[in-house]
Amino acid sequence: MVIRETPTTEFKEAVTPTFLKTVSAFANYGTGRIVFGVNDNGMCVGIDDPVSSCLRIENMINDSLDPIPRYALEPDEAAGTVTLTVYEGPDKPYRSKGRAYRRGDSATIEVDRLEYGRLVLEGSNRTYDELPSARQDVSFSLLERKLSKSLGIEALSRDVLLTLGLLNKDGYTNAAALLADENDFPGVDIVRFGDSGDVIYDRETLVGISVLEQIDRAVEMFVRYYCYERVEGTTRKLLSRVPREAFREALANALVHRTWDVRANVQVALYENRIVVTSPGGLPSGLTDEQYLYGQVSLLRNPVLAEVFFKLDYIEKFGTGITRIRRSYQGSVAQPVFDLRDGFISVTLPVMDAFEGTEDERSVLKTLGGGRVLARRAIEDEAHLSRARALAALDALVSKGAVLRLGEGRATRYARP
Repeated sequence: MVIRETPTTEFKEAVTPTFLKTVSAFANYGTGRIVFGVNDNGMCVGIDDPVSSCLRIENMINDSLDPIPRYALEPDEAAGTVTLTVYEGPDKPYRSKGRAYRRGDSATIEVDRLEYGRLVLEGSNRTYDELPSARQDVSFSLLERKLSKSLGIEALSRDVLLTLGLLNKDGYTNAAALLADENDFPGVDIVRFGDSGDVIYDRETLVGISVLEQIDRAVEMFVRYYCYERVEGTTRKLLSRVPREAFREALANALVHRTWDVRANVQVALYENRIVVTSPGGLPSGLTDEQYLYGQVSLLRNPVLAEVFFKLDYIEKFGTGITRIRRSYQGSVAQPVFDLRDGFISVTLPVMDAFEGTEDERSVLKTLGGGRVLARRAIEDEAHLSRARALAALDALVSKGAVLRLGEGRATRYARP
């Protein structure tokens, strides 16, 4: 079997200086390995004297990397290979001849100016929202009212600002500027579309105002298009076609976890059958898709802002946002979909009565209700479907994010998110 290069594995036929860029990339963005004596196709070609090659590799790293990352060398004299494991380090950026690198799929490329600045912040153990704001003439009337209502704080004093991380020895922080009544940051662009993306019924661009006001005004627009009243006896009950909690959570998370050094708005697209919330910036370095989707860990890109949102009950602090969104769809055929890319994160919240699927797909979803985890054969039996129909329905539901495929081969099981 031919083994290919991956984002965390690189092959080198010989020991040449080109591997030093990849050492920088792994030290900056995630542990990886470089195998010497293997060609680009994954075939072992061997190198002369792997043991002495280790000393040469060590000297090249020590002479060219600044700072020097932690690494390990393993020679294999029988195979004629050397495996160099480079560990992600805390003292970023790790530079090779003055330049920092990252992995792009199976290639190593130099980081741009913006990404280099983020590495510097990470290496200094600081986040963007902790940095001093370029704007120091700020006021907090809305924040003060909300803190008074939520926490009973009578006045937003200097001590309170210091405690919240909105003020430090250098002045107001970027988090403070984001929460101020007026700011110079990007905001939220919310659009109500018609039958297609070419038809726009309504639009609000919420910029220059507190991120708290951005959420409140976006929720007002949400209520306008997705909430309705139902009369039950002598009372009126407010209902929603999309869970209000899910929308508020998705928007708050988009603002808390986005990259604020990118001059782009959070995009909120309102359609008849779904809402799509898209935020600039992918996952923070060190956080995997699985950890994000299943709440195994919470790695905050903007911890100061997140702390204020948590105190005001806009978000749950410890990585439970996705769980809360999923929980709000419990029992619904339609399920939220999460699209994680390098440059953005997108959350699709379907209208709960707008599932677009076949009757077979509905039968499968009903069978998997109540948190059940079943093998394909059990699904076939309970849903009264043939093997071919069950497989087709399961494949379609997995592609839509409505069903999870767990395990491989005979151990494969299926479950609702």
